[in-house]
Amino acid sequence: MVETASDVPDVLAPDLACVFCGINPGRVSAAAQAHFANPRNDFWRLLHDAGFTPRLLAPSQQFELLPLGYGVTNAAYRTTPGSGDLRRGDFDATRLEALASELRPRALAFVGKEAYRGVFGERTELGPQARTLADTGLYVLPSTSPANAAVPYEERLRWFRALRTWIEPVGREAVRALLIDGAGRVLLFRWENWAGVWWITPGGGLLPGESDEAGLRRELAEEAGLSGFELGSLVYERTQRLPRAEHLVDQHERCYLVRIESHEVAPTVDLAAEEVTGYRWWTLADLAETTERIAPPNLAQLASENLHF
Repeated sequence: MVETASDVPDVLAPDLACVFCGINPGRVSAAAQAHFANPRNDFWRLLHDAGFTPRLLAPSQQFELLPLGYGVTNAAYRTTPGSGDLRRGDFDATRLEALASELRPRALAFVGKEAYRGVFGERTELGPQARTLADTGLYVLPSTSPANAAVPYEERLRWFRALRTWIEPVGREAVRALLIDGAGRVLLFRWENWAGVWWITPGGGLLPGESDEAGLRRELAEEAGLSGFELGSLVYERTQRLPRAEHLVDQHERCYLVRIESHEVAPTVDLAAEEVTGYRWWTLADLAETTERIAPPNLAQLASENLHF
């Protein structure tokens, strides 16, 4: 990862549970060469009270975060008297993208809405975010600056505690179908939730003790009214980290090929309750040309490789 000069060193290592991202070094932090060094900044106290650290750390002890699974960086490296003195060019989204790709933290938590807005150029609300950087989930915390004193300490502590719960991923086993009809079309469902809209292959989570085949037959019967099909070969297997509202989910899913001649989709459950708002048969050309979000992103290639009998 390319390093850029900063008055305050990054506290980083591979595979951390969470990297906290402040907006930029203030003069007190620059002089101390430590993050959140202003004695009126509540960051270190919030970390301790929320259970991230077993004792209250001083800013000078910032590297003691690494063995605990946490790190610290800034959205902008330039030291200024206040965050209001920053310019748009001070923020470097590319650096944070490289951090996520190379160091693979579970989450990146922006300490303050302005840190997030500086990087992505958009306003947001506190809590988990719809976007990700690689497999790193994004979260926005209240600012811990003394300038944010209007927000009560207990309210800021509530968000820090929520983050600590959110970054502990919940495992989920799932099974899906690459369902191709005789016209070479692929059935996808429109999945819409707090994080956005995707077109996804039919399928879902396995019940305890349920086999892949049993789970897929149940899911296709519920979502599409399809039964009596022959289960084909494994198309792909992957684990992906999904940012859900309550917590991160590490979903391990396997997708199998299912070929049919034709089928009229007739769900037997309320798909809206599962955040599904529609379905569509897609041609290969549709998949290759669409600007909508498809999961997995290489579905057009997978469908092309499995199109012919």
